[in-house]
Amino acid sequence: MSEEVDIILESTEDDMKKAIAHLEKQLRNIRAGKANPSMLEPVKIEYYGMMTPLNQVANINAPDGRTLIIQPFEKSVIDAIEKGIIDANLGFNPTNNGDNVIINVPQLTEDRRKELSKQVKSEAEEAKIGVRNDRRSANNELKELDISEDELKDAEEEVQKLTDKFTAKIDQIFEHKKEEIMTV
Repeated sequence: MSEEVDIILESTEDDMKKAIAHLEKQLRNIRAGKANPSMLEPVKIEYYGMMTPLNQVANINAPDGRTLIIQPFEKSVIDAIEKGIIDANLGFNPTNNGDNVIINVPQLTEDRRKELSKQVKSEAEEAKIGVRNDRRSANNELKELDISEDELKDAEEEVQKLTDKFTAKIDQIFEHKKEEIMTV
């Protein structure tokens, strides 16, 4: 294949990888019922006048499947951490013991699990749409090149192989997350 075709294929694969990365990031924010420090990634606190990610001002640990313990580097930010967690609207009710902020992660109800599964499916569909849009863009770029019909057909087949590969990866990620959510 020509160098131009290779460039388009590489660019398309990179774009599809970005769709997968975005999906994984979105799914990290959907909690599966087990306490995980990544649940607090969206939390930002006011620290010396700037909004700062929680993980830059404290250690976050999950000693068991139901509890998160946040150990601030400075005790003076405990109130700001509690406020940041509440403001992030994650459904947690933080408490503090003077040294740490403690979050008890509530068990998910069956209805909530089903709701989260639908949300995960929706995110997976969005990722698939992104991959299919990348395929369409690549095929349009290929058609604009001055290449033979055979080379165009081969290149389009390569794009379809990439699409199939990344769609299968999305399905795999979806199934894994759905199983994680539905496991009590």
